[in-house]
Amino acid sequence: MKKGCVLFCSILMFLCLTSAAYAEEKLMIYTSMKESMMGKLRDAFKKKHPEVKMDYYSAGAGKLMAKIATERQSGKLAADMLWHSEVPDFFQLKGQGLFEKYVSPEAKYVKSTVTDPDGYFIPARLGTLGIVYNTKKVKTPPKGWNDLTSPEFKNAFGIANPSLSGTSFMSIAMLVNTFGWEYIQKLKNNGAKMGHGSGQVVDDTASGDYKGSIGVDYIAEDKIRKGANLAIVFPREMLVIPSPVAIFKGTPNLNAARKFVDFLLSKEGQTIVAASGTLPIRSDVPIPKDIGLMSPADAVKQAMKLDYLKTMKEKESITRKFESMMR
Repeated sequence: MKKGCVLFCSILMFLCLTSAAYAEEKLMIYTSMKESMMGKLRDAFKKKHPEVKMDYYSAGAGKLMAKIATERQSGKLAADMLWHSEVPDFFQLKGQGLFEKYVSPEAKYVKSTVTDPDGYFIPARLGTLGIVYNTKKVKTPPKGWNDLTSPEFKNAFGIANPSLSGTSFMSIAMLVNTFGWEYIQKLKNNGAKMGHGSGQVVDDTASGDYKGSIGVDYIAEDKIRKGANLAIVFPREMLVIPSPVAIFKGTPNLNAARKFVDFLLSKEGQTIVAASGTLPIRSDVPIPKDIGLMSPADAVKQAMKLDYLKTMKEKESITRKFESMMR
């Protein structure tokens, strides 16, 4: 009886310790990725790693950075990881020593226009932005960026506020770097307007308030799949915006964070990313063809060039100048 009791107690203690170990692994991610994609990633990650309790807070890049700044001032950063599309933020936070270095075994498969050779962050998605237009309002579909300065889009083209949207800021920086501020002035002279967030300008295009807008691939595709009178075209000079992921230095959940990075960059994780209507960073993942997305390698080749370190230093001035011009 004594031996049986000891064995039973030992098993019970083992199960309790195992359960406690599982409960100890938590993960909070601050992200600008859409909730539907994050929900699917969370479910798949939980299935693969039931020992990790993962959650996320979703908001625009500007709000995320403001939240991080406030938490740093209070001395308590609630997030373990950061994942959004404003690349200069990652260079800035890396420079401030806020990130933990981690090179995932999956990193060798990444195709991107930007990487961090030091391993403090790595792209986990290639966001592409194109010209979204209302198929009922636009008679001649646009093909290139100069078409947006034509009478077809007079007083009816929207661009998201770069203070609210990381993808909008990056796209404006790329357009300015490629075509100069003269192009932005031409858009303004043609009556282009500054809208709110990236999702809102696409909604306004679907409703007919705008005839067109600069739209994020997955946002447009989601509306198109739901029956909106929208189409999206990708000009030859492509807006390709990597969305890096990074681990905050000092996180008590470092092991869980590394697991998520590995999963996110894996074929399984990137298949979920691609199924959400945006480009993965791997070439071995099927690409949705219904809205004209190309392979990650081809998108990288056609991407507009940008000096991210220079853009980081000029972020505030670029944002101010654009807002001043559009207002």
